[in-house]
Amino acid sequence: MWDMKNKMIVQGIEISYKKVNATDFLSLTDIAKFRTEEPQKVIANWMRTYNTISFLGTWEIIHNPDFKPLEFEGFKIASGENAFLLSPTKWITTTNAIGIITKAGKYDGGTWAHKDIAFKFASWLSVEFELYVIQEFQRLKAGEQKQLAWSAKRELAKINYHIHTDAVKRNSIVPALTDKQKSFVYANEADLLNVAMFGKTAAEWRAENLNEKGNIRDFASIHQLLVLANMESYNAIMINDNIPQTDRLIKLNETARQQLNVLLEADSKLLLSKGESK
Repeated sequence: MWDMKNKMIVQGIEISYKKVNATDFLSLTDIAKFRTEEPQKVIANWMRTYNTISFLGTWEIIHNPDFKPLEFEGFKIASGENAFLLSPTKWITTTNAIGIITKAGKYDGGTWAHKDIAFKFASWLSVEFELYVIQEFQRLKAGEQKQLAWSAKRELAKINYHIHTDAVKRNSIVPALTDKQKSFVYANEADLLNVAMFGKTAAEWRAENLNEKGNIRDFASIHQLLVLANMESYNAIMINDNIPQTDRLIKLNETARQQLNVLLEADSKLLLSKGESK
């Protein structure tokens, strides 16, 4: 399964990468443009060498149970001949390889390879270029992981919000209320959490950020989202216990400050330990 591709810029070269069956693949076609505007010729020259075939075959033996080792050995023997040529397509069809993929198409076509293989190809072109490719790829992947962590905590906060609104519904809304009145109660309780965490309501935040898209929680930190998820559960319990809203606001604010301090202290200790280990 192919995911949507992403791009990175390395020494002026635009290199696409994407997930293929949940594994990172990079475009060899793009990487080859570091040397020439005829990338397929460069890739074919790289693949015909004994060292490249040995590397590709060893990678497949480690990762691919359906790889054909006898055909692999045949390519290794033939690689010493002057007339020997090996294209990505021939390698794939003959050995049942999975580390390299060829795909037709204007936008995501070309030759793609698992990141291990792509880095090896970049090294063949230039060791310096390889290091820049690895550095930029790792930087982008680290950013993606941070975004995934943020999204996961945002989803957790949304799930807890359903628990929160259910408590409001069972304890604060009577059947006679109109839908508009009910939505006001929900928003009022949501803003209770906003004030406890951010010191302002959603409407106040929007008035201060007219050019921003989204809402106050879309701009929260990972720590704030995690604490908000805890606060929503805590508020639902207090609503069920019929604790007045004013008292709940004080308790929620105390909870927010206490839990954020704990998380920040944990971060500081982690950074300190990393610094000492260097």
